[in-house]
Amino acid sequence: MSAVIAAVRQQSGRPAVTYRQAGDRYVLAEYGDAELDLRLNFFAVGVLTGLADDPPPGFVEAAPGLRSILIRFDPAVADRDAVVEHLQVVHDRQPEVSALTLPGRRVELPIAFDDSATRQAVHRYATTIRADAPYTEGGSNIAYVVEQNGLGGPGELYEAILGTEWWAAFTGFAPGLPFLFPLSGSTLSVPKYNPTRAWTPEGAVGIGGPCVAVYPVDSPGSYQLFGRTLPIYDLLGRNRAFRDDPFLIRAGDRVRFTRVDEDDLLRARRQVLDDSYSYRVEDAPFSVADYVAWRGNR
Repeated sequence: MSAVIAAVRQQSGRPAVTYRQAGDRYVLAEYGDAELDLRLNFFAVGVLTGLADDPPPGFVEAAPGLRSILIRFDPAVADRDAVVEHLQVVHDRQPEVSALTLPGRRVELPIAFDDSATRQAVHRYATTIRADAPYTEGGSNIAYVVEQNGLGGPGELYEAILGTEWWAAFTGFAPGLPFLFPLSGSTLSVPKYNPTRAWTPEGAVGIGGPCVAVYPVDSPGSYQLFGRTLPIYDLLGRNRAFRDDPFLIRAGDRVRFTRVDEDDLLRARRQVLDDSYSYRVEDAPFSVADYVAWRGNR
C-alpha cells in the first residue's frame, strides 16, 4: 500500500510536488527530487509563508524540511483530501522559484573559534568513546576540517565561515537547531563523527557534510566542532529576544558570524542571561532573483 496521496509534475517554474500520508493527522509535501538544491528549499519556505496567510481547514501547525513541509491537521475538523486540495491551491499560487521574494531576517552572531567548551567535548569523546578518531588530533576537530577541505590552515577555515551568509533552511534534531547552508557557494564539506559524541555543549557550532549547525542545548551530536556562539534557544525567556518565541533562528533567516575572542563571548553569554545583551536581528526580505543574479556574476 502506497503512502502517496497525489503527485503533481513540475510546471511554470514551480517544482514537482508529492503529497504523502504521514500518520492519521499529518500530510507530507515533498518538492522536487531527492537532492541538495536550495531552490527547492526556497520554494518550500514560500509555501510555508503562504500557509501562514491562508491555512488549510483544520490546520494545526507546519514544519519545513530541506525540500518538504510536514502539515499537521485536526481530522475532526477536516479530512485529508481537503487539506491536500488546499495545499495544492497554495502551491499553484506561488510564483516560479526565481521570482520569489521571501520574508526573512538577518541574524548576526559572535563566534569564538577553537574555544574551551568545544575542546572539552572533543577531549571527552577521545577519552571515553574513540581514542583513535582522526578528527580529534590536537584536541579539536579543526585540523581535520582543514585537512578534509585542502585548506592552508585554520585561518582559511575561519575566513570561509565568516565570509558568507548562512541560509537557515529548517530547524530540527533538537529544539530550534538551525541547519545552515552557505549562500556564497562555499564548498566546505566534512564527514561526521563515527560513532557520535555523547555530549556537545550548548552554543557549539559545527559542520557535517556542507551543513553548519548551532547546538541549542547540551546534547549528543556528530558534526565537527569549530567554535561556540550565543544561546539560540531559551524556553524561559530570560532575554527579551526569546519572549515571543523561544527559538532565535527560523527557516528563511540568514545568519552572519562575526569573530570575537573567548573572553568576549563568555561575557556576552552572561549578558544574554541577565537580559543586558541585545541580539542583532533585522528584517531582511530575501529576493531569489537578486541572489541568482549575484551568484551568476561571481
